[in-house]
Amino acid sequence: MRTRTLTPEQLNSLLSAEALLQPTAAAVNSNILQVLASMDRQRLAELVIEQTFASGDFICREGERGDALYLIWAGRVVVVKGDPAAPTVLAHCGPGEVVGEMALLEGKPRSASVIALEATRLLRISWGSFRTLLDRYPELGTSLLASLSARLRESDQVRNQQTREDQQLHYHLSRLQTEKEQLLAAERMRQETADLIVHDLRNPLCLISNVLSMLAMTLPETVLEENRELLGIAETARERMQRLIDTLLDTSQLEAGEAQFIFEALNMESVLENVLRQMSPLATLRQVTMEAHYAPDLPPAHADVGKIERVLINLLDNAIKHTPIKSTISVSVTWQEAEIAISILDAGPGIPQADRAHIFERFAQVGSEKGRRRGFGLGLTYCRLAVEAHGGRIWVESGPDAIGSRFVFTLPVFRDETL
Repeated sequence: MRTRTLTPEQLNSLLSAEALLQPTAAAVNSNILQVLASMDRQRLAELVIEQTFASGDFICREGERGDALYLIWAGRVVVVKGDPAAPTVLAHCGPGEVVGEMALLEGKPRSASVIALEATRLLRISWGSFRTLLDRYPELGTSLLASLSARLRESDQVRNQQTREDQQLHYHLSRLQTEKEQLLAAERMRQETADLIVHDLRNPLCLISNVLSMLAMTLPETVLEENRELLGIAETARERMQRLIDTLLDTSQLEAGEAQFIFEALNMESVLENVLRQMSPLATLRQVTMEAHYAPDLPPAHADVGKIERVLINLLDNAIKHTPIKSTISVSVTWQEAEIAISILDAGPGIPQADRAHIFERFAQVGSEKGRRRGFGLGLTYCRLAVEAHGGRIWVESGPDAIGSRFVFTLPVFRDETL
């Protein structure tokens, strides 16, 4: 035997569906109310039976023989088709509206179910009483047909609107899929381009390096001394090109999870001093001073020396490039509990707050607070990937008095597990 009451979950689902629907116009069936109101009480009692239904009760069920129509006196009902667990909602009806009349007019089983959404009072008019009313008041048939026509027209409008929305949704999904495929294709092309650049640059860069070495070995000492500055510029440029190529390769490996790490107890003061020596020619060329500050009793970091040196080189290279001449770059190393923090403070144009979140993405380029464009290539992308692979964090903030930028990254403190 089929249940006559919805489960609480099914009822809640219908109530939620009701809240999403647009309000509908009242059906044109007021004539039947007028006819019933004009009858004497005794005759009315013979034709109409009052019934009450609780929230979730079926008033009539799809597929059942239509033996009565119902006039809603108080409460709300929903008209649905299909499985109550996942029904198609056709309409919501309230006081003064008639439901269940279609089966009586057609003489066929009910095409939908009617369910009370809340405590509901109904006036039930049986098939025999309905025929009696039609014989005495033929205009009722016209009124009910007009009501059905209005409902069908409204349902058709809803269906057309749903069709349009489905078409729009399908269009947007197709567009998103196309855009996703285009983005994936662009990413593949960008990666392939980067690989080609690395491959095509390595050979000429190796040749340049060999030529510089040969010049250093074969040129007379006097010529070398006279051209030491030019040769130094060339060597600095070669080293920078080598770092760019290495960054391209290492960034791809980090993104693919293929990078190899050798973790050890790292003396950050020693590592930083080595990096400052490497960056000194570039800083001198830009007339930039670099200074370092270390917290007392600094513990070792748990890190891969090669990866962290690259992070420091990329951050210092970026700072030197964007710091005005005759300015100072300050590097500080501090620690607290289980974390070491390394910060690089420059005197450049700064980075707007809105742009700080994505400057660690590939080839990020943002507008500075002074209107200049500032590009970051792959250097900061490598820094983020390498630092996060160590279990650390990296971010950028404004310098003191909103002058310049301070890049900060953290590393875990080395713990000797043998102790």
